[in-house]
Amino acid sequence: MFKHLSPASLARTSARHPWRMIGIWGLCLIIAIVLASLFLQDVLTSEVNFATTPESKRGSDLIEERLQMPRKIEEIVIVRSPPQSPLTVDDAEFRTAVEALYDEILALGPSIVESGLSYYRTGAEALVSADRRTTIVPLVMAGDLNDAEKHIDRVRAIVNRADRESPFTILITGDASLSKDWMEVAEKDLRTAEFFGIPIALVVLVIVFGAIVAAFLPLIIGGFAILIAIGLTAVIGQGYEFSVFVTNMIVAMGLSLGIDYSLFILSRYREERRRGMEKLQAIEIAGGTASRAVLFSGITVVLALFGMLMVPMTLFRSLATGAILAVTMAVSAALTLLPAMLSILGDRINSWRIPFPGRTLGRTGAGQPSFWDWATRRVMRRPVLSLILSVAILMAAAVPILSMELGAAGVSTLPESIESKEGFRILQEDFSFGLLTPAKIVVLGPIDDEGVKNGIEQLMDTIQSDPAFFGKPSLQIGPERDIALISAPVMGDPTEEEAIRAVKALRKTHIPEAFAGTEAQVFVTGSTAIHIDYINLTGHYMPIVFAFVLSLSFALLTIVFRSIVVPTKAILMNLLSVGAAYGLVVLVFQHGIGAGILGFQQTNAFEAWVPIFLFCILFGLSMDYHVFLLSRIREQFDATRDNTESVAFGLRTTGGIITGAALIMVIVFVAFAAGDLVMFQQMGFGLAVAVFLDASVIRSVIVPSAMRLLGNRNWYLPKWLEWLPRIQREKAHDGRPRADMGQSGNGKGD
Repeated sequence: MFKHLSPASLARTSARHPWRMIGIWGLCLIIAIVLASLFLQDVLTSEVNFATTPESKRGSDLIEERLQMPRKIEEIVIVRSPPQSPLTVDDAEFRTAVEALYDEILALGPSIVESGLSYYRTGAEALVSADRRTTIVPLVMAGDLNDAEKHIDRVRAIVNRADRESPFTILITGDASLSKDWMEVAEKDLRTAEFFGIPIALVVLVIVFGAIVAAFLPLIIGGFAILIAIGLTAVIGQGYEFSVFVTNMIVAMGLSLGIDYSLFILSRYREERRRGMEKLQAIEIAGGTASRAVLFSGITVVLALFGMLMVPMTLFRSLATGAILAVTMAVSAALTLLPAMLSILGDRINSWRIPFPGRTLGRTGAGQPSFWDWATRRVMRRPVLSLILSVAILMAAAVPILSMELGAAGVSTLPESIESKEGFRILQEDFSFGLLTPAKIVVLGPIDDEGVKNGIEQLMDTIQSDPAFFGKPSLQIGPERDIALISAPVMGDPTEEEAIRAVKALRKTHIPEAFAGTEAQVFVTGSTAIHIDYINLTGHYMPIVFAFVLSLSFALLTIVFRSIVVPTKAILMNLLSVGAAYGLVVLVFQHGIGAGILGFQQTNAFEAWVPIFLFCILFGLSMDYHVFLLSRIREQFDATRDNTESVAFGLRTTGGIITGAALIMVIVFVAFAAGDLVMFQQMGFGLAVAVFLDASVIRSVIVPSAMRLLGNRNWYLPKWLEWLPRIQREKAHDGRPRADMGQSGNGKGD
């Protein structure tokens, strides 16, 4: 049964039974929407977990297993006297406000708020700021983070009402409130991307096709891909938690690729209709050519994304899984749903023509002169100069990579309007945010041993005298006296450089000095330690992922085009575009050049997951354009054996479509970069820049100039690789060969 399964046969079957195919997709869509509405929110989390056991993970596990101290979700309510007010915590009005607030929050019950502390109940001066104008009320939420996220709105409602009704500034910040805010900002960014990206993409599609009906089809395909991928995420999430940002990833990939793939197939269908093919013939030919390129591109993207799955962290794996689901659905819909819709609509896809672009509808063909034909021939007249200049530009853009620093967005990167960020700012000013995110030092060994005991005392004294830490560290000893926990609040945002330096100093200097010569094992965990391990793990796996994706790309292109020159050039060109994208991200975000003008937030680091993600995605996406372009070049080369004319033919027939597809992708990615989350600003900007460079400099200049210089050697395949499988050409109903992928041939042109 599967022997005769191919893109052409899928297109043929879908076109012959269009309503059945649309019904299947419609049913899948309804089921997906129901599943997402019922289960999606319960499978999303803002937590990042390791699949391996770095030092921070081992420390956390020891705290939970040996000290019977599962992680508590903590919140801090901040009560501050009004500006210019003489009120302090010693005044009756201040006390009344705090006591009433404390009682109302604790009245929610232990199923919501497990416990709390108040200066007026404990007399602990650590709960009062140095100027005595601010006090904090630490709370422990019931259950795990997911439980706390469900309940935090009830606590927030009390805090917000008290803030409105009293003269005091009353805020709340902590694990659950920050997690909730990250989710809300991510959802807001998603709405922003959809609000701006979809209408602008529609305008570009209308310009490309010159008809409104044709322009809506790619958007419909993208919509099906997104919604069904989200439904599948809700199902898979029943056994596997996803990052809260997975929906952003699905929408970005589903929308861009759904449109991109549909554009290629729809353009080929219309081209065949202009050549005089019957409707079903045109659909089948498009299926055997453009759909085949789409299938290969989709497979390449998915396999490249498997590189992200190699990184043993839930963040990478959930983002990769979401992207894989979106790509898979986009390819599936383009190969089956789109032919069914074309079968029903027929030439009505050209309905509602637009006056200006619509005037040229049906008048352009492969044999007619065009801007792309003119540009390609000019490039190939001076191939050496064109190649040197374009490569030099891309390499210059890549130079800032040398100063790239990996990091992660912390609470300080949230928008200023976010309540938990304002709470973070006040907490940091008057106390330390480290009260919520302390460094936790686990000492495993005989605690009563003189050397271990002295080591603990020395370490605590060192921490107390270090300005990078806040206050006196606390000590807890396990019941068996074989484990101890030192908690030391770190100054600043746990993901910023100050906190990172402090924890690195603990690991590299303070702890080795304190416990030298003892039997104790010491592990540092906590938010900053987890962050450091996350960066280190990402840096360790980055070259492994890069090698995997590069090897995979080379192997696939070698098989498809039966050439070792084509994949070698493709890899070098992709490295140029990815390098330039990395360099420009570093230039804008780390160095701040143009960040203000573009509306981006300057940060100290490149979000650690973004470089790997960009690399995997861009290598997959670049294959999309590369295969689409080279397929047409190879098709013409097999027919004429004229390399120069074949290159001009390929650029002439695909230049407009590749440009339109790239422009839509750029618009979608820029729309995601327009949000508030710096990680998606970096992702969207990096993808937009790379796609633009790939479709302009790479495809329009470097590809034709390199192919002109190499001539027939482009198709060289060593004799010892002749055993590689051949991807056979399919024939249309009129008997014309359609060679969209590789055919046999060698460097001699025979």
